[in-house]
Amino acid sequence: MTDTMSVPNGWVCLYPQDSSLTEDNRVTEVNRATNQTVTMSLDNRGLAYADGFFTTMGVIDGLLLWSDYHYQRLVSHAEALQLNINSEELLAVLQLYAQQLEQGMLKLVVTRAAQNVRGYGYTPNANGSDCEIWLKATAMRVSIALQLSLPNGNLVPIQPYASAICLSSQIACLPPPLAGLKSLNRLDNVLASGELQRIKAEPLASNLASTLGEGLLRDMSGQWVEGTMSNVFYQLAEAPLSESKTASSIHKNDEKYLTTGQWYTPSMAQSGVAGVMRQVIIDALSTTQYPVRIRSLQDEDLPKLTQLFFCNALRGIMPMSSLTLLSGDVVDFESV
Repeated sequence: MTDTMSVPNGWVCLYPQDSSLTEDNRVTEVNRATNQTVTMSLDNRGLAYADGFFTTMGVIDGLLLWSDYHYQRLVSHAEALQLNINSEELLAVLQLYAQQLEQGMLKLVVTRAAQNVRGYGYTPNANGSDCEIWLKATAMRVSIALQLSLPNGNLVPIQPYASAICLSSQIACLPPPLAGLKSLNRLDNVLASGELQRIKAEPLASNLASTLGEGLLRDMSGQWVEGTMSNVFYQLAEAPLSESKTASSIHKNDEKYLTTGQWYTPSMAQSGVAGVMRQVIIDALSTTQYPVRIRSLQDEDLPKLTQLFFCNALRGIMPMSSLTLLSGDVVDFESV
């Protein structure tokens, strides 16, 4: 990388951009340094139809966190949406940006290129799979003050305990090619996040709002699937817990938090986003005494919960101390 390269403020178009391509259409470090902030056309199919996907990556000490998993997302999403992406080359460019950024966040957006047919359709040739690739680098502090060691030796951030609430908003059920994708169509999550913010802003909810960290969401089939910005893992008792049993079930500040007891996570086969950190945790526990089990989370399970955490690629593990149900009842995961 050249010493003169700086990370642009705002969005840059990684592809297509003539000034950043060599004769054989490969991105180079020198050419990449010349990128300028540009404006996306209002005809972009990502804006018009949410025709594309995105991924958000943390950067610490110039390294792209969980790069192998983000690479797999590039490959799987390109295949599912029939987009032509050189994932290996794109990952190399992202790593260059990470080196220059040093600490912060990279957000990558991939959309299908403009088509020669009207409406939603795209042509059944190479042009139909062409894409635009956009990147925004943001310098910010990525919290790593507290980290949990995974069984495979990797470290993952763990946030302070917070509380969660069941939201009335629901997310869509999708057909197999789209379920689990981090597509650009996130309107259900937008509305759910708005509901969570309204709850935090209610004057009578001041005590709850001070600790409220995430909201739990159902899909249209009634199954509880994920958070507004995260995946969810949980543990169950065979019966609703008394206070004494609740107190004994907590493993706060315990390096064995993830390896004590059986964790479950809902399937992403019909709804939700199959997140990077979700897969990191599933893989890390796959060879332990208690591998993660894929299991639906139903209404009747909620009073039996003994542990609950949310997770995403930027914040890591977000453990919850309680869950407020739609009825207003509170399931505590810690002693009072």
